Amino acid sequence: MSDTQESAEETPKKPTRVWVVEDNETLRKTVARVLSRQKDMECTHQYERCEDAIEALVAGERPDVMLFDIQLPGMSGIEGIRRIKTALPEIEILVFSVFDDNEKVFSAICAGASGYLLKTSNMNEIPAAIRETLEGGAPINAQIARRVLDMFSQLAPQSRDYGLTDREKEVLEQMVEGLTKKEIADQLDLSFHTVDKHIRGIYSKLHVNTMTGAVAKALKEGLLPKG
Repeated sequence: MSDTQESAEETPKKPTRVWVVEDNETLRKTVARVLSRQKDMECTHQYERCEDAIEALVAGERPDVMLFDIQLPGMSGIEGIRRIKTALPEIEILVFSVFDDNEKVFSAICAGASGYLLKTSNMNEIPAAIRETLEGGAPINAQIARRVLDMFSQLAPQSRDYGLTDREKEVLEQMVEGLTKKEIADQLDLSFHTVDKHIRGIYSKLHVNTMTGAVAKALKEGLLPKG
């Protein structure tokens, strides 16, 4: 093994940078402590309001993941998520909220949230959800997942032709099954790079920014064959 290879292997991976946007100071600090105790992540910024987080982004600072409350003073979390994902789609955003009603869940997903956790969740679920998101998953609290499925079951499919290729439909079908990018690659015997390329194509054609958004649209509009 060359010195260059040894050096590359010895270089430690940078911790995942997480920002918390939560107006409850006690909860915000508790979440920050939980995250900063993880070996692979750190809570680098905490904000009470969306506007402050957006101001930091405009100034050029960047997180890998943002943990967002929905009910915030000033701009709502859903509007904040929408603005951030439109400008910086590479930033992963997880909702961390007390609200579990269908309208807010659906609005958050449509705004670009990659996952949805309830504040009643165990604190240990938060870092696990962040890792799952970075691996291409879409973590959703089991209670929320049931609500989403119930909500979609009540919607009449409005199927449209988005021009998805057969391979893209196969990848989308695996996404709906809840598989990560790596698992999809293994399942379809494709490289991770190829799966990532297909997923970017799916996002572009469906006009979404996240795996959760693609799955939501596929279910709502009946884009996949039944059975």
